[in-house]
Amino acid sequence: MADNTYVLAIDQGTTSTRAMIFDRSGSVVAVDQVEHEQIFPRAGWVEHDALEIWENTRRVIGGALAKANFNSRNISAVGITNQRETAVVWDRSTGQPVYNAIVWQDTRTQKIVDRLGGDAGPDRYKETVGLPLATYFAGPKVTWILENVDGVKDRAEAGELLFGTMDTWVLWNLTGGAENDGVHVTDVTNASRTMLMNLETLEWDEQIAADMGIPLSMLPEIRSSSEVYGECKPGILRGTPVAGILGDQQAATFGQACLAKGEAKNTYGTGNFMLLNTGTEAVPSENGLLTTVCYKIGDQPTVYALEGSIAVTGSLVQWVRDNLGLISGAPEIEELARKVDDNGGAYFVPAFSGLFAPHWRPDARGALVGLTRYVNKNHIARAVLESTAYQTREVLDAMNADSGVPLAELRVDGGMVVNETLMQFQADILGVDVVRPKVAETTALGAAYAAGLAVDYWQNEDDLRANWGEDKRWTPQMSEDQREKYYRSWKKAVTKTLDWVDDDVD
Repeated sequence: MADNTYVLAIDQGTTSTRAMIFDRSGSVVAVDQVEHEQIFPRAGWVEHDALEIWENTRRVIGGALAKANFNSRNISAVGITNQRETAVVWDRSTGQPVYNAIVWQDTRTQKIVDRLGGDAGPDRYKETVGLPLATYFAGPKVTWILENVDGVKDRAEAGELLFGTMDTWVLWNLTGGAENDGVHVTDVTNASRTMLMNLETLEWDEQIAADMGIPLSMLPEIRSSSEVYGECKPGILRGTPVAGILGDQQAATFGQACLAKGEAKNTYGTGNFMLLNTGTEAVPSENGLLTTVCYKIGDQPTVYALEGSIAVTGSLVQWVRDNLGLISGAPEIEELARKVDDNGGAYFVPAFSGLFAPHWRPDARGALVGLTRYVNKNHIARAVLESTAYQTREVLDAMNADSGVPLAELRVDGGMVVNETLMQFQADILGVDVVRPKVAETTALGAAYAAGLAVDYWQNEDDLRANWGEDKRWTPQMSEDQREKYYRSWKKAVTKTLDWVDDDVD
C-alpha cells in the first residue's frame, strides 16, 4: 500500500464533532472540529439536534481534508467513534429525526427505569446485559420517545422508523442515508450500552426489547468493531470504506493500546470513564461497575471490559465557566487552583444528574460542602479539579475489588490531561503512577486503528502497541496518612448529596 494514504476518524462527541487524519505511526496529520448546541428543555433533560450533528460531521470532514490538502484518494478508510448511549430515532424514508437526540446525561427516563425494574429492582437485566437499570443507557430513551412523541409508536410498529446511537446515525448518513440506502448498523461496543444486547450472544434480546416496547425492526444490525460496513456515497469521501466503529471509551482503550488483560485507561472528558480490559471473559461486577464489550476485531473473539463511568468531570469546569462565570476559559481553572496549597476544607461533589459508578444514585444532586469564611475562589477551583480525582479513586477501588488484581499504573487521556496540577493530584490520591501518552487524542486514534486494521493499513495489534509512546509520568508524592485523610473527607461529602430528590419531584 502506498505511503501517501492515511486513515480518517470521525469523533462525534458530547460537545463537538471532529475529523482527525492519522498516518501510519498514529500521529495526527490534520484536524477540524465544530461544537454543537447543548439543548436543556427542562432540569435534567439534555438533547442534541441530530441534523446539526450530521451537518457538522460533513463540515469537519471537508475541513480536515482541506487542511491536509487531501482528497478521497488519500484516505484508506474511515473510522467512527461516538458519545455512547445518546439515542436518536428517525424516519427511514426521509432521514428526519422524530425528536432531538436524547443525550446520555439526560435523566428524564427515571420513571420508565423504575417501572422496568419493578419488584426485581435495578439489576433485573444485569445478568444478560451487564448493566444496571439506569437513565444513562439508550434503550429507555427510545421507550420515552415512543411513549411521548405523537404518532411515533404507530410509525415504529409499521416499520417506518429507525433507532441508532450516534455511530449508527453518522454511518447511515455517510453511506447514503434515505436517498441512497444507507447502512443501518452498529458495533458490539455501542450495542452493549443500550441495555438491549445479550453480552454473551452479541444479539438483541427480544424479551427486553418487548419489555421496553421497542419493535425489533427499529434496531440496527450488530457487527464487529473492525470490518467494512459500507462505502461513503455522497460527498467528498465517495467510495471510501467505513471500516471501524467503537464507542468513545472503548476507542480510547484501543487507542491507548490497552490490548492485554489487566491493562486500564482513564479518559478525562465531559465525564470520566475508566476501562479495564478483562480479556475474553465478561466479569460481573459486585462493586457498582459495568460489564461491557471492550472491542471485537473482525471474527476474532470478543474482548470484554469492566467500566467505571463518572457523569461530571470536565463538564464541571464548563459549568464553572458558563454558569458561574468564575473563569473565562477552561485553562484558568488550573491557574486559580495553583494559587493555594490545598482545597481549604472545601469539597465539590458534582452530582448534577445523580451519581454514576460506583454509587448509581439518581436521587443525588450536586453539593459544595466544608465551606468556611477562609475559603476563596482559588480553593473552590481546586475543589473542582480534585472532585475528578476523588471520583476516579472511587472507581479504581471498585475495579481492584472486582478484578482482584491491584492496578500498577493508570494510562490517561482526554482534554483534562493537559492539567498537570490535576494529574499530580490524581497520582497522589490513587497512590499509583499516572501516565500520559504522546498522542493524547486516543479516542479518535482508536477508531482509526479499528478502521485501518480492517483494510490492512495496520497489519495487527503489535503495530498499535509499537505506536504507543509515553509522554509524561506522574508519581505519587503524598503520604499515605494524608491521602486517606483527604479521601475520608471526600466520602463524607458524598453522603451529603444523597436522598436529595423526592418522589414527587419531576
